Amino acid sequence: MSARARTPVRAQKSTGNVFADLGLPHPERELLRAKLTLEIYRLIRERGLTQVEAGKLLSIRQPHVSALMRNRSGSFSVERLMEFLVALGQDVEITVRPSRRRHGGVSLVI
Repeated sequence: MSARARTPVRAQKSTGNVFADLGLPHPERELLRAKLTLEIYRLIRERGLTQVEAGKLLSIRQPHVSALMRNRSGSFSVERLMEFLVALGQDVEITVRPSRRRHGGVSLVI
């Protein structure tokens, strides 16, 4: 048996946004969509809703609920995801304030 040569693993400090780290376009929007989708998933699971029941509540078909439950927000806009949260009995609040950084940012507090 031969010993495998070990290649050193290179690590890079994360920006805190995996979408930015991967170099994807609009990383802040993608992170926001992921967080909103995760909250929708959590609420559906917490309530014990079936995908059909959740679909009726959100006014979407079951396959779209299935995609959401697999964190595939796909074609849903941030606005539509916020509408889903409202349909699930959540208040959604948007706050605009001056940024401490040169360029503004988007954050989500749940």
